[in-house]
Amino acid sequence: MTARERNPATTGVRRPGDGSERGHRRAYWAVSDCWNVTRRTLTHYQRRPVAIVWQLGFPILSLLLYGYVFGSAMKVPGGGDYREFLMPGMFAMTMAMGFMSTAVAVVTDASKGVVDRFRSMPMAPSAFASGRGVADLAVAAAELTILAVTALLIGWRADGGAPGALGAFGLLLLLRFSLIWVGVWLGMLVPTPEAAGGLYAVAFPLTMISSTFVSPSLMPDWLGFVAACNPISSTATATRELFGNPVAGGGTWVEEHALLMAVVWPLVITLVFLPLAVRRFQGLSR
Repeated sequence: MTARERNPATTGVRRPGDGSERGHRRAYWAVSDCWNVTRRTLTHYQRRPVAIVWQLGFPILSLLLYGYVFGSAMKVPGGGDYREFLMPGMFAMTMAMGFMSTAVAVVTDASKGVVDRFRSMPMAPSAFASGRGVADLAVAAAELTILAVTALLIGWRADGGAPGALGAFGLLLLLRFSLIWVGVWLGMLVPTPEAAGGLYAVAFPLTMISSTFVSPSLMPDWLGFVAACNPISSTATATRELFGNPVAGGGTWVEEHALLMAVVWPLVITLVFLPLAVRRFQGLSR
């Protein structure tokens, strides 16, 4: 046998066990394991659809309270209907608060030994986090659809056209996708589901100190700056622009470049917390 025949790289033949084949097999099993975790999670939602209804209860109640009870007293800087201003903010808030549901679900699985069983199986280390992420993103899309239909029924309209509306919904799902990894990471840090529920005390101010309900320009200067730099504010402002709804512009660079920051913030969050979630899952036994 010649040297050329012994060298697969020169013959173009991929032999069993070479690095390329092992890489393809790892990728195949990573996708397969991710799908199995995704299917398991979606099956739970299919059997308990009330869970989605429960998650939507707070934003729908907030919409009714702020839109109809306080709406007549709320003003949009620059003019415009407050309900039209409010609705994109409610979309963004719903996507942002979803990471708490992820955290509670992960810590519940951990407390029941499900995570330990996953770790004992010959599965891809990234499958638990990625499978959870895909499933939660699918659920988030369903929640966003239900909330959008509710908004249309009470008179909200996307006046920016179909392309703008699709782009806005894409940014909302991108925000939710990035915060999934925060939820997975937190779910593997807190010891019990009750402790995870206590994280709402942190999540609620995070959504309130933003442009969800009012423009940051109406807040005290220091608080308005914090609200303007909130990733939720960037997504809310960008979706208002794309939906063609009233936009309460501000003087900060972040507010003036809301479309850009609505992409940058989720990418940064994903780059930070996705590796942390996978590493936490791998290091649970250490």
